[in-house]
Amino acid sequence: MQLNIPIWLTMFRVVMIPFFVLTFYLPFKWAPVSCALIFILASITDWFDGFLARRWKQTTRFGAFLDPVADKLIVAIALVLVTEHFHSWWITLTTATMIAREIIISALREWMAEIGKRNNITVSWIGKVKTTSQMLALVALLWRPDEIVSGAGIAALYIAALLTFWSMFQYLYAAWRDLFKY
Repeated sequence: MQLNIPIWLTMFRVVMIPFFVLTFYLPFKWAPVSCALIFILASITDWFDGFLARRWKQTTRFGAFLDPVADKLIVAIALVLVTEHFHSWWITLTTATMIAREIIISALREWMAEIGKRNNITVSWIGKVKTTSQMLALVALLWRPDEIVSGAGIAALYIAALLTFWSMFQYLYAAWRDLFKY
């Protein structure tokens, strides 16, 4: 396996996870903004690793495996941290729904790949809008400098949750015939 800059960026994102969690729990006034900045840095490296891999023609099987794993890890952990901070059912239910969707779609993609139909469930524009809304929500809810930003973050989180359902149903609809064949 040859390591290249896109793979190093992806691995950097994974290595940042413990620092991200530790920063969240630091008892300092600057901890929330630092935690949000780490999450922003992770989001930027997510965009750059894919862009650079395609641009420089350095896509690898390992990179194709590790990139979505790194994405899902940091987002799921951010959702858990936000849930813990707000400690309310209306945030917990929303974040649990998003994490459950990721598990369901990951399993669906794996199963579709096993039957040779992985291309039937490609990423749609709704998934991209969901991801953008989710990232903005998480930055706001990790940072939470005031009630306005927190309120905007919660609104973006609910938009992301609605888009989560929408995109999940799109994926399930695309796989429907294959799921229920005899």
